[in-house]
Amino acid sequence: MANDSAFGDLARLRAMVREFVDERDWDQFHTPKNLACAMTVEAAELLEHFQWLQHGRAEELGPSKLVEVRHEMADVLVYLVRLADKLDVDLLAAVQEKMVLNRAKYPAEQVRGDARKYYEYKS
Repeated sequence: MANDSAFGDLARLRAMVREFVDERDWDQFHTPKNLACAMTVEAAELLEHFQWLQHGRAEELGPSKLVEVRHEMADVLVYLVRLADKLDVDLLAAVQEKMVLNRAKYPAEQVRGDARKYYEYKS
């Protein structure tokens, strides 16, 4: 049932973004390359808020910075959803597929509490 809810949420988000883009006639600018570039720029803007913080926890950011972080996160998500829409990628299916690969790469019993990359512990 959680998948149905997640699918519905993603579909509503995609529709909201499509409507916003259509109202402005911006589809012509939304090539996959441009969307990937824009998403990267927004991710960098998100990262900027954490740049000099020791841990980046909510209490370090404070309420006003948390609002800015939330907005940058939304920008990243909007571009990701738009990119998936343009490339006809089902994001929920992509995450499910990737989690299968990640579980194989990072078996819980082998990597629990270990932050190394998969190739560092499989020697």
